[in-house]
Amino acid sequence: MVWTRNRPLGLTHRDPEKTQAGYTLFASVRGPCATLLDHQGRVVHRWRLEEGIQYASLLPSGRLLVRTLPPLDAGGAERIGGSSAALVELDWDGEVLWRYDEPFLHHDCLRLDSGNTVIAVWRKLPEGLTERVLGGSPHPEDPERMWGDVLQEITPDGRCVWEWRSWEHLEVEAQVKCPLEDRREWTHMNSVRPGPGDDLLVSFRLTDTVALLDRKSGALKWSWGPGVLSHQHHATWLSGSGVDDGRVLIFDNGCHRKHGPAYSRVVEVDTASGEIVWSYQDPTVLAFFSFMVSGAERLPDGNTLITEGATGRIFEVTSRHEVVWEYVSPFVYDSNFGPTPSIFRAHRYAADDPRFEGRELDPERYGELNDTIARNEFPNDPPSETMLLLMEAARAAKREREERERAARKGA
Repeated sequence: MVWTRNRPLGLTHRDPEKTQAGYTLFASVRGPCATLLDHQGRVVHRWRLEEGIQYASLLPSGRLLVRTLPPLDAGGAERIGGSSAALVELDWDGEVLWRYDEPFLHHDCLRLDSGNTVIAVWRKLPEGLTERVLGGSPHPEDPERMWGDVLQEITPDGRCVWEWRSWEHLEVEAQVKCPLEDRREWTHMNSVRPGPGDDLLVSFRLTDTVALLDRKSGALKWSWGPGVLSHQHHATWLSGSGVDDGRVLIFDNGCHRKHGPAYSRVVEVDTASGEIVWSYQDPTVLAFFSFMVSGAERLPDGNTLITEGATGRIFEVTSRHEVVWEYVSPFVYDSNFGPTPSIFRAHRYAADDPRFEGRELDPERYGELNDTIARNEFPNDPPSETMLLLMEAARAAKREREERERAARKGA
């Protein structure tokens, strides 16, 4: 979506005959709230957490699973995109019912049927491995040892009962970083979703790779993407019992494409052949692009809900590429990129989902907010306390960096 100063806000398009009715959940990456919309694009419920809500999804219990804003200090990892300080469960009224604090938490989490949770965390690569990682562009602020991706399964009481370390199962020479990225971290895992059986489907953004992990051995059963994808997000397993008959849906951001302009698309891949069997890309290249975050979710009727994350746009397309529902987030917050409406990932839930039974979902409860959005005005949505602290820390770090650069120029 091309950014304009006076762009439309809220619901911009809806074809009730062709769209999947239900409630849409999203959270602004730097905001304090998760927002639930009805199918007319009206706010019907919000959760607020002063630690911030970067990403939220509904659990089978009806609780909201939340990934918070970054910690103030995680040894430099807090400055990497996707960093969070904790996972939190909220009830319908926003009360905290469970939390797991982990300063190196990042990007995604997956609640298992057992009640345990799979999380992505950063850990330092072992001694001597950083030098073997290929690609990336050195930067003066790169750490001596790069950050590497680790998956952990944690119990409700916080015990780790399973761990997968990327450097023990990935071929270092095969996972080559994009040459335009720094060398703070290696692969940048940005999604972990269920695969067939007990397998896990993961996305490594900085090596343009989507892979299916064998939970028992830790090995890669399937890997795809280099040379085709560009800094993708949100790989989901659509169907199939294994690699021989699987289909995978991927949001392909496209910010560092080779030999062409940057553009985004959504692709569906046949895991047996490696062929793209369906894709969505706007005919006007500049009309659909997100250099970061974003997601794609296949709906029960075959439509696809797409989160064009950087611009705060959520839209639904049919299998024939027709846009049948579109919403532009009116919630804008300060970030390292300036004011941003960014959304990590949105989800659509059916109108008759039992988790909404007995819940008050009347848009009149948020009448003032909905009226403001309907007038195409930005709501006055105060930032969280944590966000204010983070922005002050960022400003202080920027001042310190500028002072070092000035001192370096004087000494040259």
